[in-house]
Parts: sequence; C-alpha cells; structure tokens
Amino acid sequence: MKKIILTVAAVFAFGFANAQSGAFKLGAHVGVVTGDYKDYSSANLGADVAYTWTVAEGFDAGITTGFTSFLGKDGLDAANFIPVAATAQFTLENNWFLGADLGYGIGVSDGNDGGFMYQPKIGYQMEKVGVYVGYKGFSNDGTTLSSVNLGVIFKL
Repeated sequence: MKKIILTVAAVFAFGFANAQSGAFKLGAHVGVVTGDYKDYSSANLGADVAYTWTVAEGFDAGITTGFTSFLGKDGLDAANFIPVAATAQFTLENNWFLGADLGYGIGVSDGNDGGFMYQPKIGYQMEKVGVYVGYKGFSNDGTTLSSVNLGVIFKL
C-alpha cells in the first residue's frame, strides 16, 4: 500500500513539474448500480482528481485518482474504492470527446479486496467545464461491481 501511495505521489510531482502542457481536473459523479451487485447497492457517488498532458492535438493522457462509494442497500455497508488509473481523452468534432480510465481500485472498506478498474466515457467539454456519461466497473475474482454514471469535470 505504501508503494502505491509513493508511486502516485511521484507521478503527481512529475506532472506538476511539467505543468506547461498539462491540465489539472476536479470532478464528481453519481450513478446507478448495475451488474452483480445491483441488488446490494443503491447508488454510486464519488469525486475525481486527474492530471493530463497534451500528447497530440485532440488527444490528452494522464493519471487519475479520487474516491468512489457504492452505497449499501437495506443496511449493508458501502463498498469504497480509491482508484489509481491511467486516463485518456480523445476530442472529437464540436467539443465532444471519448475517454477511458484503466487501473486498479484499492478497496478501503471492510471485506473489499479492490480490483481491476475500467471506465469508458463519452462527454462534452466546454472551455473549463465538461459533462460525461460513463460505465465504471471494478472486477475481482469473476465478480463485477459497476455503475452507469453521470459526471462533471472542472478544468483548472
């Protein structure tokens, strides 16, 4: 766990040192739970932090983290994750974009071992604010905790 935190801190430090071509982003999302746990979780809520660099015109890539919680239903505990992932965004015509996050979700609630995290998304990016619809999933040992999300991104 300490190695993961130190690695993420080092990558963020490198990103801030090369800030000329990058963008810091803050966001939030809310979603409807799907998949294997839809009967046990009522909603997905979370906050996102990302730093991206312009790789080519219309293509940004970087790192992302944050916190996401799948709220428990009927007295069950929430399943909470801290994602550590690579992120990419390809801008289409008229400010529309396709994006994806791939990485690992560190489980931070009792009985949550974490798992592979993925999130394809499509959205609309204005100068400083963007909105997107995405499918977020965490997979471990053949089961998937997933949701369809609506999110907002603020570019700083």
